[in-house]
Amino acid sequence: MNVATKPVALVTGASSGMGLDFALRLIAEGYTVYGAARRVDRMGGIAAAGGIAIAMDVTDDATMVAGVDRIIADQGRIDVLINNAGYGQYGALEDVPIAEARRQMETNVIGLARLTQLCLPHMRARRFGKIFNISSIGGRFALPLGGWYHASKFALEAYSDALRNEVRGFGIDVIVIEPGGIESEWSGIATAEAERYSADGAYAAMTRRFGELQARIRKQPPPSVISDLIVRALKARRPRARYHGGLYAGTFLFLRRVLPDRLFDRMIMAALK
Repeated sequence: MNVATKPVALVTGASSGMGLDFALRLIAEGYTVYGAARRVDRMGGIAAAGGIAIAMDVTDDATMVAGVDRIIADQGRIDVLINNAGYGQYGALEDVPIAEARRQMETNVIGLARLTQLCLPHMRARRFGKIFNISSIGGRFALPLGGWYHASKFALEAYSDALRNEVRGFGIDVIVIEPGGIESEWSGIATAEAERYSADGAYAAMTRRFGELQARIRKQPPPSVISDLIVRALKARRPRARYHGGLYAGTFLFLRRVLPDRLFDRMIMAALK
């Protein structure tokens, strides 16, 4: 086993969007980066930039074990884990099959927790590590049609709070990143899932309005806005527990903090009528 001299980072969900940008940014910052995703063929840019692309599915334990084992065999360490893999399961709670709800939780929470379990012993052994859990501003409030997605992100926020205090004494930081709107495939997938399950029936009007609102969002900030937050946290002597950025992030978090529940509900539902 060779012990790397450069810090080593593992980034999940690195085949597109924020995960790809995280990987490329950390390579540019001097890290040895392992980009992990199911679609290895879409990570050619990581390999071209000097990183390593590995196959990993956070719902498949064997691929996570193999991935961590390979990094330790190659580098002898994992300094940074960016838990970015995930997706948004949309559709009315009455309509979304429970099997799909389980898949949402398994991907966004359980798989992330298992990969963290696999990395933690190596971080504890060196008494150093940075774990980034990519949540969402939707981990602080819930919108109609996104109930299972929001439930997964609320769970991730709680998981991160518990983990942060458990591992602090071992020199490991746990940082939650809460993106707002960011240029990615996310919005299109969420809209398609909402329409898949709720375009007809009792929630059809709400689903149609949700799709119209998503279509009106023409310009969102690039993923680099969130990559900047990660680099800032990596360079901080004492990183904050949470960072947020992206379209509407600060606005929505402020409104949720200051408005009573019923007033916040009215504001949200007014947009969906």
